[in-house]
Amino acid sequence: MLINTNQVISITEANQNFSRAAKIADRDGSVVIFKNNKPRYMLVNLADNPTIDLSDDEKIDVVAARILQKHRKAFEELAK
Repeated sequence: MLINTNQVISITEANQNFSRAAKIADRDGSVVIFKNNKPRYMLVNLADNPTIDLSDDEKIDVVAARILQKHRKAFEELAK
């Protein structure tokens, strides 16, 4: 995952100055919030987010693919 450093703030800063995080998301489309020096959360401007344009069936496909990927070994074991 590539992260633009102009779109990064700490969780402490996000808690203390949420309006700054929102302004970054408005300007750049999203802001990545770091917790313990690792990217942990993302605040997304919904007006600019292309996933909002997905149909319900497409959203289900995305979620199903994530579940299958995450639990692949279990599903393979069940398929035997």
